[in-house]
Amino acid sequence: MNDFSLAYNPRHLSSGTDDDDPLETQEWCDALASVTTASGPARAKHLLNVLLDTSRDLNIPWRPAIGTPYINTIDADEQDPFPGNLEIEEKLASIMRWNALAMVVRANGQFADLGGHIASYASAADLFEVGFNHFFRAPQDGVASDLVFFQPHSSPGVYARAFLEGRLDEQNLLHYRQEIKAKRAGVMGLSSYPHPWLMPDFWQFPTGSMGIGPISSIYHARFMRYLQHRGLQNTEGRTVWGVFGDGEMDEPESMSALTLAARERLDNLVWVVNCNLQRLDGPVRGNGRIIDELEMLFKGAGWHVIKLVWGSDWDALLARDDEKALQKIFAETVDGQFQTFAAKDGRYNREHFFGQNPQLKKLADALSDEQIDMLKRGGHDLVKIHAAYKAAANHPGQPTVILAQTKKGFGMGDTGQGKMTTHQQKKLTKEALLAFRDRFHLPLTDTQTENLEFYKPDSACAEMRYLQERRKALGGSMMNRNQAAPPLPVPAIEHYGQFAIKANDKVMSTTMAFVRMLGGLLKDTQLGKHVVPIVADEARTFGMANLFKQVGIYASAGQQYEPEDIDSILSYREAKDGQILEEGISEAGAISSWVAAATSYSVHGIAMLPFYIFYSMFGFQRIGDLIWAAADQRARGFLLGATAGRTTLGGEGLQHQDGSSQLIASTIPNCRAYDPAFAFEVAVILDHGMREMLVEQKDVFYYLSLMNENYAQPTLPDGVESGIIKGMYPFSEQNVDKPRATVKLLGSGAIFPEVLAAAQLLAQDWNIESEIWSVTSFTELARQARQAERWTRLHPDQPARTSYVADCINGDIPVVAATDYVRALPQLIASYINCPYTVLGTDGFGRSDTRTRLREFFEVDKFSIVIAALNALALQGKISRTLCAEALARYEICVTDLAPWEC
Repeated sequence: MNDFSLAYNPRHLSSGTDDDDPLETQEWCDALASVTTASGPARAKHLLNVLLDTSRDLNIPWRPAIGTPYINTIDADEQDPFPGNLEIEEKLASIMRWNALAMVVRANGQFADLGGHIASYASAADLFEVGFNHFFRAPQDGVASDLVFFQPHSSPGVYARAFLEGRLDEQNLLHYRQEIKAKRAGVMGLSSYPHPWLMPDFWQFPTGSMGIGPISSIYHARFMRYLQHRGLQNTEGRTVWGVFGDGEMDEPESMSALTLAARERLDNLVWVVNCNLQRLDGPVRGNGRIIDELEMLFKGAGWHVIKLVWGSDWDALLARDDEKALQKIFAETVDGQFQTFAAKDGRYNREHFFGQNPQLKKLADALSDEQIDMLKRGGHDLVKIHAAYKAAANHPGQPTVILAQTKKGFGMGDTGQGKMTTHQQKKLTKEALLAFRDRFHLPLTDTQTENLEFYKPDSACAEMRYLQERRKALGGSMMNRNQAAPPLPVPAIEHYGQFAIKANDKVMSTTMAFVRMLGGLLKDTQLGKHVVPIVADEARTFGMANLFKQVGIYASAGQQYEPEDIDSILSYREAKDGQILEEGISEAGAISSWVAAATSYSVHGIAMLPFYIFYSMFGFQRIGDLIWAAADQRARGFLLGATAGRTTLGGEGLQHQDGSSQLIASTIPNCRAYDPAFAFEVAVILDHGMREMLVEQKDVFYYLSLMNENYAQPTLPDGVESGIIKGMYPFSEQNVDKPRATVKLLGSGAIFPEVLAAAQLLAQDWNIESEIWSVTSFTELARQARQAERWTRLHPDQPARTSYVADCINGDIPVVAATDYVRALPQLIASYINCPYTVLGTDGFGRSDTRTRLREFFEVDKFSIVIAALNALALQGKISRTLCAEALARYEICVTDLAPWEC
């Protein structure tokens, strides 16, 4: 066993062979028991703490084990009576199991490639049902609903319950994992996992990518406190529940924010970890015990831990076990063996588990093989689950995790229960189906069972009345996602961005321009309180330090210290009602915080406007999966990649220089990605985005790349706003007398000043005039062109539609596009235009050097743009190729260097 398995080592339960003086040991134990009886547990704890301090003074290298025995945290005599009808709830859970199984098996009987999962929900069904019947609250009496993050592989069970509740019908179940077919049939298909994008009025949180659900649940719970402390919404009485798998706990995102939850004292957060001990291929911890390991991790992080290991049938055995033989053998048994016990029948377990020593054998003598086979693990016992949930929901001052041991494929018998291959089980034999029916006492005929008919009792029967009454008591169905919130007024652009649209060549960076606009938005009397600035740990880098005093940094405990810079106008100010969310060096945490704010319109019924600003390299490239999940969740807000582009962040080098974020952003359908060059472009995009998300309430979010390079910012030209939003507009022209030729130069973001400089060189050195276009979004240009192309392809009887980008640049004039991103970004529009088209970009690894040298190295500087333009004209025969050679010599360009993407 590994160290985690030995976290609790019950040596005091041994025979005494490792104890030099067992009599003295017993005297100490008796003394502690006497103190506890006479003076209570508090006195006993005090003495133990004093002994621990004394051992440290004596340099005795000992500390108490973090773990506890492999039994339930809540003793049987501490349980309150079960408040529900146990018989009815067990019947309902059995019906859910059947309908979930039938849904998956029927789908795969029709189409073997659809996939789906039976075993996960089989292990988690009772965990879900206790929640649905007693704890998961829907909106009621002016209090918004609880938040529930569902284990994704168990989604068939959630659909099965929604079917009984009347939220879904049989046609929906028949179209499980057949969403395209369902749409053509005029019904709603059921997505594989929780996906709000696909089922926007059903699922609230996407959890299909392992680890995203756990970290998201923590930041949603913290955001509820944020709303409460800022006086925006009363979130008292609401709980965030997360049902996750034990294998999922291996994901870094699952563990990375545990201490945040404890530090923030998020007692509105309860995790239920379904410890069925198996992942896809085999045991989660074959040679250890995952429950012991997780107990140590969560306790070390500051969580309250409840172990839910054994069902009620074990209570009598443990009570009769005076020699604690069960606790000893539990401590010595690893998960790989527990899995084997789960897969075998009562006869095997009598011989191989209870037969390990005389004491265990004696405990099992009164049990039949069938009774041994029916001994439940804690996660399958409704009474034990309810006791754990109640204790968790009522525990103050800490988040709680319930570690619930279950059997993967519970009830699937020889076909799947505890089998290594159970996760992939999609089909069951006739005999296995009948065995499942009999195991759960389902009122189905052999024919109904073999045909996998869904079962829904009559609405007037006791079970259905009970189900509806329980949900009514908790506010109604949980599976209802709110899709809108009251719109928010957006201030006129002049109120926060006048300096940007009337810049008059003032020198600044687009990052500083944005921060100044953000400050203006925060001051707006109507919108300001809904703005949520978010940073990881770079606010000072981005020039945001002035906001520390203006709106404060949110801290649930306020500021209990005097900051070193208290006398500064930029001092670090934390406050309980602070508005900035400063998340520390955790991009995963910061984006999770952004998602919580960006989905507040749906989750809480109050629209918020989050702005998360970050080093652009540590955005889409580092946390792309979380951003993809945000898109699935229909987030609304702004992501801002600062110090963007491969060459704008000079000395930082390879790991920090971003040449890909705009390209990755282009792959997310509801992400509006822009690379503005000027402050007025930023202002126009912000204005449009706020109106689209807050007024029109479209499910989109925006990504803007911002630069830290200072240069002259022009005033907003007349009539270009529409072009800025569409993706490009004519910025200026460089005219000459009797030009040799004309080129069109396209530039974006950080490289646009190089384009302007190249246009001057073309005019001065080569008598070539230029049309200069600012491209704010190659992505938006490509999307609109793609739409036009598709419409034309599907409507041959109608006049062909042309794209905006084609209307702008089609023709014989050569076009050169330059960007601070990889060439694949400007090439997004290549197939939609009909003109000579050359692209320059920053393919390759970054370097540490000055901006000038970086742009020269990546061949996106003004000289490289000139060479590209001359070459395009020469290929057309409009100028002599000798001019290209002259330009290479004049600008001292080395033609023997390796290409930047080769070195």
